[in-house]
Amino acid sequence: MNQTNEPDASVLHYTRAKVFRGKKILGDYDIKVEQAEFSEVNLISHSNGTCNVDMQVVRGGTRVVRSFRPDFVLVRQHAFSMAQNEDFRNLIIGLQYAGVPSVNSLDSIYNLCDKPWAFSQLINNQKKLGSDKFPLIDQTFYPNYKDMITTPSFPVVVKIGHAHSGMGKVKVDNVSDFQDIASVVAITQTYCTTEPFVDAKYDIRVQKIGSDYKAYMRTSISGNWKSNTGSAMLEQVAMTDKYKLWVDTSICGKDGNDYITEVVGSSMQLIGDHQAEDRQLISEVVIAKMNQALAARSSSVSRSPARSPQSQKPTTVQPQQVQLPPKPTPPAKPIPPVRRNSKPQLQPKPQTPPPPKASPKPQPAAQAPAPAQAPDAASAPAPAHVQSPAKASQSPPSVQSPAKAQAQAVPASPSANPDKSQSLTNAFNAFSDSSFFRGVSSSGGDGQDEAKAETIRNLRKSFASLFSD
Repeated sequence: MNQTNEPDASVLHYTRAKVFRGKKILGDYDIKVEQAEFSEVNLISHSNGTCNVDMQVVRGGTRVVRSFRPDFVLVRQHAFSMAQNEDFRNLIIGLQYAGVPSVNSLDSIYNLCDKPWAFSQLINNQKKLGSDKFPLIDQTFYPNYKDMITTPSFPVVVKIGHAHSGMGKVKVDNVSDFQDIASVVAITQTYCTTEPFVDAKYDIRVQKIGSDYKAYMRTSISGNWKSNTGSAMLEQVAMTDKYKLWVDTSICGKDGNDYITEVVGSSMQLIGDHQAEDRQLISEVVIAKMNQALAARSSSVSRSPARSPQSQKPTTVQPQQVQLPPKPTPPAKPIPPVRRNSKPQLQPKPQTPPPPKASPKPQPAAQAPAPAQAPDAASAPAPAHVQSPAKASQSPPSVQSPAKAQAQAVPASPSANPDKSQSLTNAFNAFSDSSFFRGVSSSGGDGQDEAKAETIRNLRKSFASLFSD
């Protein structure tokens, strides 16, 4: 039956280290046993799975303080008892908080800290198996004394709160006694249960440790209606399939019927003549559970990716920031054009060019002789290579003046027509040619006027061709 598939029992002060002496986990690891009562233990648990235990025990009349981290727990003591005012459920919670494996499970130990809660599990078993296979005794639960109004069929057994070894159990034969018990429940400020009184010839205790089953029949000698109180005769009886199904304390009534009364966990005491054997069985269950837990831990570590030492350092988790909608970006201001050290490009103008204006003469280069220039030769905005008709056949290869070299160094506008730019360059080259100026200066007055007129006509043609499209 549930809640009792694992060990329990034996005197609390029994030195359990002797049972595990010479035994190993997975055949390699020694077992170190630390044994203490709940009242001697303090612990701190962390969510990362570590549990630090401080244990103050008396060994040979000397108080010894030990600190360690438990890898496994075997609970052999009641974690909660109202009769003895002992409540160590906070320690069970601390072990569960750190995920420390145990025998029995910490869940079952905590569930057995209230007998009505454990009895509710037996009710579920009866619903699954039926009353014939699982003859659970009838029981009524009262959360507090105020609800103890309805009168049960007498005689009844009233169980007050959560206690052990027959404590807090009272036989009630009539209504008057039931009302007196209700006042006692009011003082204790706890719950209680009632169940029919069974005049028992004996009770059967079924014990299961691992896969080992034992059944004991206990008969009261002192005549007390509590078979587990006073003098009793204990006898081991044969196990049956019915007992294996129950695996719990049951009572065989004088009417020949069997009644399951309660279930006890890993804190029940060992009885009979086979207690030494039972302790060895408990140690075998513990070792099997520890092997299983260590193997599971090793497999989980092997499946996890290898991490560098830096990745194992604790890191600070930054809180997630609230994302707000971005603000609208204002329109960008227009960027002023970048001024460069170059001559401005020619802007389109009407096709009729303005008359040429006189401009200061360009300064000749220091290393070259200054050629003779006409007074208005430097006023042409764009050079055009035109030779004088009188000296066209006799003029040597033209030598460029500094003005001409400077004009050619300026890159042409990418939007200008390449043919028109070339014609404009030739016109400037003509004005800067020294042979042209010599031809103009050597001619007479009429010839000089005629040459100027021809130059102006050629310049107009150049401008006309430049701005025509």
